[in-house]
Amino acid sequence: MPATTAGRAVKTSPPSRRWLLLLPFLLTTLVVGCLGPRADVPRWSADLVIPGVLAPTDSQARLAATLAPVLYLHRDESFQLARVVAAVHPSRRVVAYYLLWSDDVHGAWVPFTVPTDEEVVWVGYDSTFAPTEVWTYWHGEILHASWPRQQVAIDVQWGKHGSLPRGVVATDLPLSRRLRFFYAATLFGIGDILLSDLNREGPLCFCHGFQRYLEFTRPILLAPRLDAIIATSNPAPALAAVFGVRYSRKPQWPWEKGGKGGKTKE
Repeated sequence: MPATTAGRAVKTSPPSRRWLLLLPFLLTTLVVGCLGPRADVPRWSADLVIPGVLAPTDSQARLAATLAPVLYLHRDESFQLARVVAAVHPSRRVVAYYLLWSDDVHGAWVPFTVPTDEEVVWVGYDSTFAPTEVWTYWHGEILHASWPRQQVAIDVQWGKHGSLPRGVVATDLPLSRRLRFFYAATLFGIGDILLSDLNREGPLCFCHGFQRYLEFTRPILLAPRLDAIIATSNPAPALAAVFGVRYSRKPQWPWEKGGKGGKTKE
């Protein structure tokens, strides 16, 4: 018997018909979720050819290992640090650390996106080989901080892996790139996160409050994780060998305005 309102019959759709109306949306979601590319990081082996790689006993290789930062991850971080390459600049007192994460939390379903997440930290040192400066790539900006001649420490943002010199003042960050902005993106971008999970394994959400978003309590020593150390001003060939040809190609050095080639995933 049809439902009535104020004595008049009102037509209602059978439940099965409602599901039929939703079916095109559900199918589209599943198809779109399978369009994103899969990561293709080269399989690691002793036979992997890395242009310009240094022997572990080389003095420059030892310098890169000594200056390698400690990363402080969020306790809820679910993506893996897949590869790390260090590059010692031949004419400037700077060592670069190129970090390849298995992916980031947003946009994995987008066709033709880069299926991994590259981030970069640079450490400047003085004539005694002590660290005195730090630069980090932060969502299209390069942050700079003086460093007090001790172990470099970097905070790694949940899900997006933006790198922050540990102890940075949050209000000093560019307005549109502050941590509160990215925390809000975990809430309003939940649909993007879930679509990305159809393409690869990842978190369902950041299921906590903003104060927990600011916690970086899981240390990782980078020195034992260095897959290759090179001495060059152009690390691109070595990075392609270790990361695969499809990576974000972010700035190689802090004085560069942008990366070289490829679509950048921030």
